[in-house]
Amino acid sequence: MNRLQAIRPYGQRIWLDNLSRELLISGELARLIKQDGIAGVTSNPTIFHKAISSDTRYRDDLAALQARGMGAEKTYEELVIPDVRTACDMMLPAYQHSQADDGYVSLEVSPLLANDTEGTLQSARHLWQSVGRPNLMVKIPATAAGIKAFGVLTREGINVNITLLFSLKQVEAVWDAYIAALSARLADGHALGHVKAVASFFLSRVDSLLDPQLPPALQGKVAIALAKTAYARYLERFHGPEFAELHQAGAHAQYLLWASTGTKNPAYSDVLYVEQLIGAETINTVPDGTMAQFRDHGVAAATLRQGVESAHAVLTDLPAAGIDLDAVGEQLQQNGLKLFDDSFQALLKLTA
Repeated sequence: MNRLQAIRPYGQRIWLDNLSRELLISGELARLIKQDGIAGVTSNPTIFHKAISSDTRYRDDLAALQARGMGAEKTYEELVIPDVRTACDMMLPAYQHSQADDGYVSLEVSPLLANDTEGTLQSARHLWQSVGRPNLMVKIPATAAGIKAFGVLTREGINVNITLLFSLKQVEAVWDAYIAALSARLADGHALGHVKAVASFFLSRVDSLLDPQLPPALQGKVAIALAKTAYARYLERFHGPEFAELHQAGAHAQYLLWASTGTKNPAYSDVLYVEQLIGAETINTVPDGTMAQFRDHGVAAATLRQGVESAHAVLTDLPAAGIDLDAVGEQLQQNGLKLFDDSFQALLKLTA
C-alpha cells in the first residue's frame, strides 16, 4: 500500500483533479486507479483548455469538427464528451463495487450560465443525456441560481457536483437544497439509492486571500478551520435525525469534497490541504503535482476530527481582525466564476 492508498482506510477517497486524452490513452489514469486507488475524476474549463491546447491527440478531431461548422461550444462538447465517457467507463467498477458511492467523473455546465437557473437545467440535462453514464456528475456553481437548479436536478435523479463553495453559509444552503430535493423525490415515490451529490469546498484560495489581512498567528489556518467546522456540521446534519428517514430509504449523504488543495504559499507544507483533512465520508480532489508530493512524503492519519475546538477558536478570532467570512465567501465565489468564465471563453476561442 502506497501513501495515497493509505488514506483509504480512514474513509476518504482521493479523486484526480485532471482529465485529458493523454491520461486516458497513455494508460496513466488506469495506473492511478490501480496503484493509487483513485476513486473519481473532476474536470473544469481550465483543465480542458490546457488539454485541448497542449495535447496533439485532439488536433485532427478539432480540425474535422471545425470544418463542419458546428459552433465553438458544440465543438468543445464533441471533443470532450467521448473522453468523459471513457473515464466514466474506467471508473465504473468503483461505482458498482461501492454501490454508487465512488467512481464519479465530473463535467461542468457552461460557467456563463451561473446566474441562469433555466439555462443551467437545460445544459445539465443535455450533458447528462449526451454522456449517458450513471456515474457522471454534472458540475454546477453554487450561486443562488445554481443551488435552485441543483435542487431540481437532484429531484430528477441527476448526480451533481456543486462547486465554488467558500463559506459555511454557502455549504448549509447547498445541504438544505439537497435534503429538500431528496425528500421531495421520496414523496414522488422514486428510488434514492442511485442519486449522489458532493459539495466542493475550496480551500487554498481562502488562505491566499486572507493571509495578507491577518496577524501571523492566524495565517494559513482559516481554510483548515473552515473545513473542520464544516465537517462537524456535516456529521450533525447527515448522522442525526434530520437525515434519518432519507438514510433509511437508501439516500446517500452529500459528502464534502475538498477542492483547491494544491498549496499556493511556498511557506506551507506542499501537502497541507491533504494531510490535515483526512476523515470518513469525504473526498479530496487532488491535482497531479500535489498527488505526486503526497505519494512521495505525505502522511495518512485520521486528522479531520482533530483540533475542532482550535478551529472554532480561529474562526471566532476573525471578526476582531475585520474579517466577515460570509462576505469573503461571496467574494471568492465571484472570483472563481470569473476565472472559469475566462477559461471557458478561451476554450471557445480555441474551438471556434
